[in-house]
Amino acid sequence: MKLSEVKSALKSLETIGFQLPDGSLVPSHFHVTEVGKVSKHFIDCGGTVRQEDVVNFQLWNADDYDHRLHPEKLISIIELSEKVLQIEDHEVEVEYQGETIGKFGIDFDGTHFLLTTKQTDCLAKDACGIPAEKPKVKLADLNNASACTPGGGCC
Repeated sequence: MKLSEVKSALKSLETIGFQLPDGSLVPSHFHVTEVGKVSKHFIDCGGTVRQEDVVNFQLWNADDYDHRLHPEKLISIIELSEKVLQIEDHEVEVEYQGETIGKFGIDFDGTHFLLTTKQTDCLAKDACGIPAEKPKVKLADLNNASACTPGGGCC
């Protein structure tokens, strides 16, 4: 989700909820302790220089059970961050403390923001000799004559 989509979704809510990939909810007394711009300048394993920019939210559970972050307050924090940090309309990632700090993508189901799992990937599969997709083979097209037979020595 882009930052503009998060802000738009917040305008439709009375309360903010974040749901983890396992279906559990982040405790309602969470705080958004950071809204930031994260720039990653790197070189992939194929030698290509890349730049990635995201907007980062950090969620934190405090022992403060009496306060709740309301949508309009989060919108004002986002807007201040956009102005001061010159944040553009990039994809949003969320950091949340589990056994270690986890990074999540974000989606919205109309009620909750859904924290989605992220995966690592090789960005230079062609340079590494990794096929883009496994070739699809129809079993009917295989020549049965070349199939392994007991004692044939192919296995």
